[in-house]
Amino acid sequence: MKRLACLLMCFGLIAPPVLAQTPSSRGSYSAWHVFTVESDRGLVCYALSQPIDSTPTSVDHGEIFFIVSSWQSAAAEEQPRFAASYALRPDSPPRVRVGSDRYSMFVADNDGFIEDNDDEVRLVRAMRRGSVMRVEATSQRGTAVAYEFSLNGITAALQRVEALC
Repeated sequence: MKRLACLLMCFGLIAPPVLAQTPSSRGSYSAWHVFTVESDRGLVCYALSQPIDSTPTSVDHGEIFFIVSSWQSAAAEEQPRFAASYALRPDSPPRVRVGSDRYSMFVADNDGFIEDNDDEVRLVRAMRRGSVMRVEATSQRGTAVAYEFSLNGITAALQRVEALC
């Protein structure tokens, strides 16, 4: 888990741009891990997971995460985020599927975010009900990629995030 925290810092995957401390592990819940970190904007609590499957298998995907963050200051609550270690193509933004529910994201460099707050709520609700989440994206170089994330443990992880923030 320390490796995950260090990787998050190295790749800038923690939502606030300036970190005051190293992320602290707050627990593991099946495929999901919970961390907190003090930032210049206060305490941030988040659950994250890495894919259980990545395609195509012929490319180096680097570090890939799906993160759901909340700020103690209430600046954001359960904000979903797809985070890659490579630039994403803005004209082909990531798409998320949980069961029959589908969501489009917008690209900010290496990250995908849900634009509409109501869709954020719906996605997180679907994640709590689902078993697998699929994210499809295109790298800046044009490589189409897909990731599957286990949703086992997401409900417990988000309950921990809520308790912390």
